[in-house]
Amino acid sequence: MADRVALLLASLALLAGCAGPVAGTPKAATLSDGDRAKFKEFYERLNSAGDAGATQQSKLLKDTQHPDFRQKVCDLRGATIKVEPTWSTLRVDADWAPPGDKTHPRGDVYVVAVTITLRQEGAVIGNQIGSLHVVLLDDTVYGFAPCLGG
Repeated sequence: MADRVALLLASLALLAGCAGPVAGTPKAATLSDGDRAKFKEFYERLNSAGDAGATQQSKLLKDTQHPDFRQKVCDLRGATIKVEPTWSTLRVDADWAPPGDKTHPRGDVYVVAVTITLRQEGAVIGNQIGSLHVVLLDDTVYGFAPCLGG
């Protein structure tokens, strides 16, 4: 079990972008209150789905995966995540591309600092602080489903 927890935490570190500084120049997020509310609702829905169970959260992650990267949805292997954004860190990240890809997603890409809690069968098995990217495309918020290694 300890090996699995270590592997899951290492995978979350990669997911959260803890490999080093984010390239690019920070720009203040110029979101309307309505757009900012869409990002907040995105994470509220993600957390609610996780509270409802791994199947529900997995479906939501698949449904909200950025349309250009739908083939890259991963299985959380029965685990769920809770994401707690620090909204004061939300900023534009116009040069970002998903790890292992050189293609910048369509839409307006934002990055936000988060605390991620990984749960399995209701028990917390890991926490990670990092950053996650979300995209506002055609008035809809999309994300990038996390992948666990191993």
